Amino acid sequence: MSLFGVLDRLSEVSQFDAKLESARTAVNKVLQPQAFRDLLHGTWLGHPLHPILAMVPVGTWLSAGILDLLPPARPAATALIGTGVAASLPAAMAGAADWSEQDDAVRRLGAIHAATNVVALGLYVGSLVARGKGHATLGRVLSYSGLGVASGSAAIGGHMSYAQSSGANHAVTDARQLTTDWIDLGPLDDLPEGRPALRTGEGQGAPVALAVVRRGARVDAFINSCAHVGGPLAEGTVEQVRGSDCIVCPWHGSAFDLENGEPRRGPTASAQERLEVKYEAGRVLGKLPNRHVSK
Repeated sequence: MSLFGVLDRLSEVSQFDAKLESARTAVNKVLQPQAFRDLLHGTWLGHPLHPILAMVPVGTWLSAGILDLLPPARPAATALIGTGVAASLPAAMAGAADWSEQDDAVRRLGAIHAATNVVALGLYVGSLVARGKGHATLGRVLSYSGLGVASGSAAIGGHMSYAQSSGANHAVTDARQLTTDWIDLGPLDDLPEGRPALRTGEGQGAPVALAVVRRGARVDAFINSCAHVGGPLAEGTVEQVRGSDCIVCPWHGSAFDLENGEPRRGPTASAQERLEVKYEAGRVLGKLPNRHVSK
């Protein structure tokens, strides 16, 4: 069985779901207020923050492993290990914030990812202690062990990202399936005022769901699948969030600015895929932006 197959099997193990739910509740309670959580999600950046922060401990520990091969450079290796240990805390906080807002399969693997990271961190802390006491050989053994464990953890994190789409924009797949022609969304007067309505557009083999919001004579249209984990935006609400009218996902509360689709509240870090809109003879037409048109 491939590594991906093993990880998929592990993501189906549900025996510890009750404990994971307790951990999720604790994370959500500690990581407050919402503005702090959004900082950790990367909502302000438009990109998940955790993989960016994780580059620091991974990069410094890998660099330390190389420098440890060169006796004159070993003091620098020790400094890099310390840097990685310090940087692991904000990376872990961002990862925990994202983990708490994912589905069950991702949370199960995420728990293993976190546990292996804790082991790796413990080995590196032990390496620093050993080096400080003059036990250089033990220090190197512990740090290389930590690098091996951290590498395994990184493989799990990669599976969560690439195979389970954790952190990916879940609206893009539907956008790629949608026709690139103008879509008739129906008469303007048929759209309800101030709340999302479900419409469909022609797709490649199956219709693609759209969430449409009317505000007076203005209409904003989006791919229905929320960028975060694919929640149905048409079943959500329209709310004022941080001074902007937003469409809010019913699953995790991600809020997207109706004007441009930009995130105004997490857990999403990605903008929502938004259609261009025009009006003809009292009807509303929507079309994908040019970036989705293949040449």
